[in-house]
Amino acid sequence: MWKLYKILFFNILIMSTLISISAYSWFSMWIGLEINLLSIIPLLKSNKNIFPAEASLKYFITQTLASIIILFSIIESMYISEYISSNHNYWLMMMMNSALLTKMGAAPFHSWFPEVVEGLNWMNNFILLTWQKLAPMVLIMYNLNMYFFLSIIIILSSVISGIMGINQISLRKILAYSSINHIAWMLASMMNLKMNWFIYFVIYSLINLNIIFMFYSLNIFFISQLLISLSQNKLIKMIFILNFFSLGGLPPFLGFLPKWITIQNLSFNNFYMLSFILIIFTLITLFFYIRLSITTLTFSMQETIIKTNKINNYTMIFLNMFNILGIFICTNLFNIL
Repeated sequence: MWKLYKILFFNILIMSTLISISAYSWFSMWIGLEINLLSIIPLLKSNKNIFPAEASLKYFITQTLASIIILFSIIESMYISEYISSNHNYWLMMMMNSALLTKMGAAPFHSWFPEVVEGLNWMNNFILLTWQKLAPMVLIMYNLNMYFFLSIIIILSSVISGIMGINQISLRKILAYSSINHIAWMLASMMNLKMNWFIYFVIYSLINLNIIFMFYSLNIFFISQLLISLSQNKLIKMIFILNFFSLGGLPPFLGFLPKWITIQNLSFNNFYMLSFILIIFTLITLFFYIRLSITTLTFSMQETIIKTNKINNYTMIFLNMFNILGIFICTNLFNIL
């Protein structure tokens, strides 16, 4: 049951993000980001988290450092821009974009992200993996004029998330490195058409909601717990496998739709090498998704003395209806377009 202060801070969290993305000046945008930071800290400091103080402190220090860099670049660009060269302005915008990328956890500014995710429960993780990326993404979209710098960030995010996610046994860290990989795809999708990014973000949030709701209902955090829980319900096992295939972007599922659009737009704008690197290193992330799915299919672990939570089949079918019908949505939508 949510307490009153959590409802208050959750509403402030939503409003602060809306303030940031609808601001008319960089300074009011910074104020919205600061309100967002101050409102999420009480939500992270919960007794249900494994390491509440450690995760909150790591998140606070990292976000504060990024906010200081943003404020410094805003002040310097406002008051000294008429006396300095355009090359200096380029470095100021690179500083601001780097700070915004740090706030969302993109590589190579990602070191804090898996550690913070590991210390939080599933509801806080869902906020961190989806909603907290909204404001920095939109603000990067506002000053999107450094395609070479953005291409380097996209390549690094794809490579690091693919390599670092292979040997993880924690489901939270697997979703964290998966999120870094999807950040690369979202940054690539916004390079040419902003609507592509919105489609990608909505579908990614929907798939993440399905997976995290399943983990939250079953109260599991590691692969060994996953094998025990999914062996007791074949329908939940099938829905889990479909969700991870969709998150990896396999063609019949809904997760393939935004990647299809992104690859198409990158190819139309001659970013062939960038799309090739994205596809190759997404195959690595798809490898550890498939490894999880194959393990749950081939291993049967019935004997346990651990009490496992039951989950309502009808709720899961309703939440995953769009994902299961992803092949029809993809084909029919593109036929209409």
